[in-house]
Amino acid sequence: MITFYGWGPMFGCPSPSPFVMKADIQLQMLGVDFTRAIADLDAVPKHKAPYVIDDGQLIEDSNFIRHHYEAKLGKDLYDGMTSKDIALSWALERMAEGQLAKIMAYERWMKDENFNKGPAQFFSDVPEPARPTVLKEVREGVAATHMGEGTGRFTEAERMQLADWDISTISMQLGDQDYLLGDKPTCADAAVAAVLISCATEFFDTPLTGLIRKHANLPAYIDRMKAHYFAHVTWPEWPELKQQPV
Repeated sequence: MITFYGWGPMFGCPSPSPFVMKADIQLQMLGVDFTRAIADLDAVPKHKAPYVIDDGQLIEDSNFIRHHYEAKLGKDLYDGMTSKDIALSWALERMAEGQLAKIMAYERWMKDENFNKGPAQFFSDVPEPARPTVLKEVREGVAATHMGEGTGRFTEAERMQLADWDISTISMQLGDQDYLLGDKPTCADAAVAAVLISCATEFFDTPLTGLIRKHANLPAYIDRMKAHYFAHVTWPEWPELKQQPV
């Protein structure tokens, strides 16, 4: 039995993590039969989700999950695509995950109002006397990560300009198509739509929602992907929250 570990609906999204959504979609694209379970980050070496356990074998990270099942099933999500489409697909995925997802995470974790209504919930099991200290230390760690990789070095206006360029590029590529590369969803849609869903949620107060909604084709695209891949999905109930999705 294959078990896929992540997190279910939260923050107005099918998962609080775009990487969990991406891997879920790609497993569905590959026709993998799997069950969903709530992740325990303390139980895996990378302390990240998503991850799968397949006949006792642990595979971590959405990209390596995809590679594992492509090899195991003799399938390839690039099948039928030209070399130029493969290059475009990977570039779109890296753009969405390499920059836009980081800006989205900054909006959630570094803005006090957003953090308090969102990621702070992951620490609800920490005893009240210790909770302020734990939250402060966690946010300092997240801030240091953002500073180290560069997102935290930009002003808000600069971050939103970078996000706007990314989102506008995705909108231009989508055009009047149903999906990024045509009339059928591909692996690029799994990654890009997952990040857009995370950016577009109205749960958080962020300019990202407006940057997406100013493009008429993107909200419809997001709804199309959610309806296609998540309308039928069910997750176990969340335990006491103590994990740290993006």
